[in-house]
Amino acid sequence: MVGMKAALKNLRVNLSFAVAIASVVGIFCLKPADPSAYAADDDSSLLQTDHAAFATGNSLPALNDTMLDQNFTWTDSSGNTRNKSEILEAIGSRKHLALITGRIDAHVHGQVGLIRENTDKVYVLRVWIKRASRWRLLIYHTVSIAVPPSAGSNNEHCENPCNRVPFHPRSADQRDVIHAYQAVERAVTAHDSAAWGSHIADEFFAVTSNSDRPVDKKTRMAGLDNRKVGGIAPFPLVSARMFEFGDTMVMTSHQQPLHGLPLHVTRVWFKRNNAWLEAYSYQTTIQRDVTSR
Repeated sequence: MVGMKAALKNLRVNLSFAVAIASVVGIFCLKPADPSAYAADDDSSLLQTDHAAFATGNSLPALNDTMLDQNFTWTDSSGNTRNKSEILEAIGSRKHLALITGRIDAHVHGQVGLIRENTDKVYVLRVWIKRASRWRLLIYHTVSIAVPPSAGSNNEHCENPCNRVPFHPRSADQRDVIHAYQAVERAVTAHDSAAWGSHIADEFFAVTSNSDRPVDKKTRMAGLDNRKVGGIAPFPLVSARMFEFGDTMVMTSHQQPLHGLPLHVTRVWFKRNNAWLEAYSYQTTIQRDVTSR
């Protein structure tokens, strides 16, 4: 009898232990949530934040210190680029800022949220960065394709940027992006669409003051195959900054054609299958009255 009681006690202990183990295993074996659900939530929060900032119905965005990243810059259609303190001062003084209301396209890539808006001949790129669960605006970049274009570069030899650039990478990813950027520019100079396309994302979109229309990957490759077709030429690089966010790199640069006006450029790169691909390029000609300030 004593032996039977002991056996039953051991059985209860073993069953309790088994239930506990099963519960722990269950915790770790739960089916992970659909990643698209998280993406949808991020897209929604990004759009809500962007709408609150820019759907004001007037010429001033509803931006404040906490909504702007410390590295924030605002580039208008004339190429004038202002930093965080300058924009906050302009908003506080109620100075006119040219805002547009147009068709919006929004995508979240990890920590980076991209808002692209356009109306008629004006295109705007807004780059939001998620820090501490809050979206902060890193870049506001406007391109108008109705302004007088800068002259072509005539940079057939393309020493800069094809072979060397005045930029010192601070990480392996920055180095790889610079190498990809140089490969893109070499392909442009050589009109080699296949080489160019190997460094370009399928969703590629570029708009520049030097053209009367935006281009996608297919259109740009067709242009490279036809030497008579103009387009985005490789302009020498004067300076650049890179902002790393995992598999997304945001690159801003100042570029100077051999002949013509300089440009302010924002490029967005994605790392896919261990290769950096250029996805978006916004290029604004810096007008003479801006450079003389």
